[in-house]
Amino acid sequence: DRFAGGPVGIDTLAAAISEERATIEDVYEPYLLQAGFIERTARGRIATAKAFEHFGRKTPPRQQTLTEG
Repeated sequence: DRFAGGPVGIDTLAAAISEERATIEDVYEPYLLQAGFIERTARGRIATAKAFEHFGRKTPPRQQTLTEG
């Protein structure tokens, strides 16, 4: 809810969850990318429709346009 699906920079994410940037990039991000829950864009990381669906949330309209090509 805090970032409405993104895009969010890696340093902002790190601060929000009190985690080191390197830990996010090396541990969490590869899994989330492979599972299809996030995408990396030039503007930052975004939560995908699959992530919203997984948590039973409605995908924000703005998010739908970010992930469509």
